[in-house]
Amino acid sequence: MATATGFVPGRPDGDRHWLAVAVELSRACPPSETAFSVGAVLVGPGGAVISTGYSREGDPKNHAEESALAKATAAGAETAGATIYSSLEPCLTRVSRPVSCARLIAAAGIRRVVIAWREPPVFQPGGGAEWLQRHGVTVVEYPELAAAAREVNDHLAGR
Repeated sequence: MATATGFVPGRPDGDRHWLAVAVELSRACPPSETAFSVGAVLVGPGGAVISTGYSREGDPKNHAEESALAKATAAGAETAGATIYSSLEPCLTRVSRPVSCARLIAAAGIRRVVIAWREPPVFQPGGGAEWLQRHGVTVVEYPELAAAAREVNDHLAGR
């Protein structure tokens, strides 16, 4: 899966490109009334995709970042130094699994996370971005892409 694209993490054009890919991946999520639809892309320093994931991919409890990290681990891919792009802020707490996405990201040695939208307090209180920053992970937010990430989750607007 690792093919360089010219869209390099850390540059605004690269970050916006990969974050837009993550938002598009969120559209593949099976519908749920009890969880957000999220997409994630794990990209190496040179712009090669390591893995992708989306919420509920393969298991109704899977989160997007969790899925992308599991695929990378299964493939034996190096994640240290990679950037993970997520349409929604990685979770800090969750009911469905003992380890949050923020903790999985930090444990994988990922030092950079790029998000479109902060997690609203619909199901959990959020806070993953702040936790990651306190643990040495750079978090970059592109709020101009938040509307696209929210639109995928319009079915949850009444919550």
